[in-house]
Amino acid sequence: MSLGSIAFIGGGVMGEAIIKSLITSGTATPDQITVAEPVQQRCDELRATYGVRTTSDNAEAVQAATLVVVAVKPQFAAEAMRPMQAALSPSALVISIMAGTTIASIRESLSTDQPVVRVMPNTPAQIGLGMSGWTATDNVSASQITQTQAILRAMGEEVQVPSEHYIDMVTGVSGSGPGYVFLIIEAMIDAAVHLGFMRSVAEKLVLQTLKGSVEYAIQSKTHPAILRNQVTSAGGTTAAGLAELERGGLRTVIDDAFVAAYERAVELGKG
Repeated sequence: MSLGSIAFIGGGVMGEAIIKSLITSGTATPDQITVAEPVQQRCDELRATYGVRTTSDNAEAVQAATLVVVAVKPQFAAEAMRPMQAALSPSALVISIMAGTTIASIRESLSTDQPVVRVMPNTPAQIGLGMSGWTATDNVSASQITQTQAILRAMGEEVQVPSEHYIDMVTGVSGSGPGYVFLIIEAMIDAAVHLGFMRSVAEKLVLQTLKGSVEYAIQSKTHPAILRNQVTSAGGTTAAGLAELERGGLRTVIDDAFVAAYERAVELGKG
């Protein structure tokens, strides 16, 4: 399956992550990709690193594109898309990774009922281990759905949600999720240092424990409650530690964090 000609509007961190994933996975070749980026130094870096075409003109970038990835900061969305109006093919698929930017606002900026896929990726996409939730407008074709999946699978895993409403939920769970995980990692390392370990040893203990536990959970396909019970002996060390986590309200705090991030995503979508 060919993705055709791909234009990226924005060559920042996430835009580069997608470009790198597409090329390294063989999903697309550099000559298929054009990046529109206003900073010349950044254009030079992307061209030198990946061999893609670059331009500072958004309209020029999308002229021959069959697929357009909009990867700018949400506050610059309208400004970035307005020049595309006359140049963009009505059948070209627009994939947005802009947080809080609704499909309605994208179409308003483009002044057309463009086929749009709205995606919420996360930062582990930079190493091919991302999680992306996405939804599509009714006029996105079956072949464009396949193209979307090919792009997102090059970055990691993907899941289609039934409506845009769920994208805000995805934002609260996996979009913001790495931030929660990094905080937990930091807290576990600090606690190990508090016990008396050197920080380098604490980091190795914590990171490999988390990595191994996640991979074990994935491979075992077993409910986490069962896995937790398997390592929790009556009156043992794990039971003592878990009792403190429950006493501290860990479950409630995590639930509150997910809800807070979701509600903030909804607010951003309202402008």
